[in-house]
Amino acid sequence: MVVENFISTEVVENTKYVYFYRLLKGKTIITYEKESIEVQSYGIEVERQDILNEELVNVQRDCIEHISPYRHKVHNLIRLLYENKVSPLHLVDIAGDYVDRYILDFEREVRYIAAY
Repeated sequence: MVVENFISTEVVENTKYVYFYRLLKGKTIITYEKESIEVQSYGIEVERQDILNEELVNVQRDCIEHISPYRHKVHNLIRLLYENKVSPLHLVDIAGDYVDRYILDFEREVRYIAAY
């Protein structure tokens, strides 16, 4: 499910590039001490549409699902991508280090849930 959508547009020569940065909300299953626990998760989808002479000529899209259970962290990351007009082709390269750190949030969240 798309929770937030940021849109950025730029024109280079005769081509209009429209970028969409979407904050995704979903659920994932984490196994903790032989128990499966459903956890809310947030991810990012980046799409670029190339429009030439008012006609859509190309679409590129990539996403990273299940980045963190904490919306604010993924929101801040998507703002960074949006402000720097990161293309779908570079999403994993740019966001990868953040994702590697944020993924640890799932373990903390599962431990918290399992404690109750």
